[in-house]
Formats: sequence, C-alpha cells, structure tokens
Amino acid sequence: MIEYALPLSCAAAAAAVSARWNWWRPLRRGLPVLMYHKVGVPPPASKLKKLTVSPEEFRWQMGWLKRHGYTTLLFREMHDILEGRRPSPEKPALVTFDDGYANNAEIAFPIMKELGVKGNIFLVHDTLGKENDWHDPATEARLKMMTWAQVDELKASGVMDFGSHTMTHLNCADAPIEKVRAEMAEAKAKLKERLGFDPVFFAYPYGAGAYLPKVREAAYLAGYRYDFSVRQGIAPWPWKIEMGPLPRLFIRGDDSRFDFHLNMTRGKARF
Repeated sequence: MIEYALPLSCAAAAAAVSARWNWWRPLRRGLPVLMYHKVGVPPPASKLKKLTVSPEEFRWQMGWLKRHGYTTLLFREMHDILEGRRPSPEKPALVTFDDGYANNAEIAFPIMKELGVKGNIFLVHDTLGKENDWHDPATEARLKMMTWAQVDELKASGVMDFGSHTMTHLNCADAPIEKVRAEMAEAKAKLKERLGFDPVFFAYPYGAGAYLPKVREAAYLAGYRYDFSVRQGIAPWPWKIEMGPLPRLFIRGDDSRFDFHLNMTRGKARF
C-alpha cells in the first residue's frame, strides 16, 4: 500500500492546485483591464478587506506591468486608438479604480507617477469631498473620497484620467429605469462641465445592470461610448460595442502574486 501512497498524495495535491487556480488554461490575449477600489490598509473590522490592496503589493503589481512590456493607457488614449487616431501599442492595458477614494490620490497616484504607469478613476460625482455613504457605518467604516482639488491635480499630471460611476453609486439593476437614465446623464454632464472634457467611459456600480439590455441602452443614450462590467476576464481588443461591456480583472487584497500573474495571462486566477 505504501508504494501507492506517494503517487496518490501527489495526484491529490495536483488536483487541489488545479481546482484552486487556472494555471492550466491557455494564455489569453486582448486588453487586460485591472479593477481596483482602495489602496492602503483596511479598517481593522472591515468585512470588505478584499477591496483594499496594500501599497507594497500595488507597487509590485504596477512594476509587473512595466517589466512585462505593457503600455498603460488613459481612457482618452484608448478612445483615440479605437477611433483610428493613434496606433495601438503591442501590449495595451488599462488600470482602473472604482468610486474615487482619497487613497487613490494619496497612495496609488504617487506610486504610479514614480513608475510611469497611467490609470483611470470612475468618479461617483456626489461623493467628491465627502465619504462613501453607500456603506452602512454600523457594519463598515466609511472612507474619505477624493476632493475636486485632488481630481484637478491628478488630471494635470497626465497620469490619471476619469470616467463616470453615476451620481450616487446607484444600483442600476434595482433602481427604476427613469432614475438610472437621469443619474447617468446628470453625472456625465456635470463631470464634463467640471473636468473640461467629455467623459465617455462608464462603469456600473456593483457591476449591477451591465448585462440588462434596458440599463446598457440607458448608458449609451446618455452619451457614453464605453461601458465596463465587473465580470472577470480579459477584454477583446480591439473592442466594439456589440461585444458587450468590457470585462475586468478584479485585483483582490488577498491575491497572491501567482494570482496576479494568472489574472494577467489567463484572465482568471480562481474558480
């Protein structure tokens, strides 16, 4: 029996690895769109720690992109490429942040500026200069959001670009469609007035409604040209509207570096 024990244990270990990670999947090509929320240290009692990536790991991840030859794009650069106004780099990538937390400006931005990596932030208009009021403080500490002064600083740097994430972090699947349409249009108009350019990139809060035809139609009727989901995967490149919302790579705070590698090369690390 002993002679079979080692091969069986090795097979069991290999099966466990295969079940946990997607290392065996074929390499994926396309546009990796990295999705972050917060960079820093989560509150001790946070139930959403996976949404916060440590500064050390974030720096390593941005360095990984540089070491592997990726060219990170601003939203407006991606738009110019898809409109035929500039050539595409060989290995494009998008770094995106949802919501517009102050730590994006205070922690992530200096790292990206130092390393020469570009990023993009989906702003929740009505929370700028305030807190993320979609968190119930009884169960999850609220966090500071970026101020308009920080938005202006990041825009002037040429390192960050901006898109829309509704006025109030609206759940677009649950809200009446009239409210969805109104928030999408108002957020776009107010951001355009304040930023000085037309923000045609949109991400659905919570990913909600991204694959509901009436919600997606509302986004395009509001004037957005690109919409992003939270579905895990590498986006097709070049991308077209009929391909559906762009999937993204959710970079978790509890990801290992092997997870990050698999996300970038296979489009998914875990089952």
